[in-house]
Amino acid sequence: MANASASPSGPAPRPGGSRSRSRRVNAVPIVSIVALAALATACEPGTATGAQDAPPPVRATQAAAPTASPSPTASATDDAKPPTTPSPTTPPPSPKASTAAPARTAPAPSTAPAPRVLMRTGSQSDQVRELQARLRQIGHFGRNPTGYYGSVTADSVRSFQAKRRLPVTGSADEVTWKRLLAMTRVPTAAELHPPTERPVATPDERCLKGRVLCISKKSRTLAWMIDGKVVSAMDVRFGSEYTPTREGVFEVFWKSRDHVSTLYDTPMPYALFFSGGQAVHYSADFAANGYGGASHGCVNVRDKKKVAALFDQVKNGDKVVVSW
Repeated sequence: MANASASPSGPAPRPGGSRSRSRRVNAVPIVSIVALAALATACEPGTATGAQDAPPPVRATQAAAPTASPSPTASATDDAKPPTTPSPTTPPPSPKASTAAPARTAPAPSTAPAPRVLMRTGSQSDQVRELQARLRQIGHFGRNPTGYYGSVTADSVRSFQAKRRLPVTGSADEVTWKRLLAMTRVPTAAELHPPTERPVATPDERCLKGRVLCISKKSRTLAWMIDGKVVSAMDVRFGSEYTPTREGVFEVFWKSRDHVSTLYDTPMPYALFFSGGQAVHYSADFAANGYGGASHGCVNVRDKKKVAALFDQVKNGDKVVVSW
């Protein structure tokens, strides 16, 4: 019970106890150190009720994790109405701005069926002949109709389609055909069945009088004319550059129905000689191969019936005009 009434300075010293006095004296600085430590701890940030409740102070070292930087948009007005004018240093992102390229969607395929093709390369019919005649009326076909759809006809159809802004295919489909019908008239019999593949050239002035075989190298046609009128016309071809057909004004001086060339040993039926060994005659090679070949200087005719009729009408002494 003696300890209970001890004064604040400590319990009364026990008699003869020098060692105990030493312990009391040493205890005073320890308590002071603890109190100073508590006061020092209370100076750290935060609210502390005691040294045991405060978290240990965080001391900045090189290993300490960096503190998070405040949001660039944080300001004194975060919870108020945002300013109408964006900050010049940190403008808010535009809702229209995007770093990703816009997605491109493929065009939807057309569900409309392609127009039906009526005529194409290789076709041969009266409709092809009408197509050619109608194209010629509006300047897209430079020859007379033949009824055969070849490369020349295909090119003419392409020209027509391109000018009318139609799909350029070279084939005559329903759309192309209807557009052509709307722009042209019904061809006449003479337009559908002309006497020559190419239009007969305007007659040379020397062909306008008398009985004349009027031959044009430019149009590759022969017109049998009497007093300026065309009696008949036919396709012809001429000699090559090495054996050219002579040009000028001549006369028929010899007729040979079943002639055979003594120089080339080739048949020359219905030959009408007008200049040396050069003559107008039927050519089986011309009939078979067209303008892919050439003569040795003669004027070849490929229509056998026409040249046979011509042979019967022409007389020795009739004029022959060969011009370009």
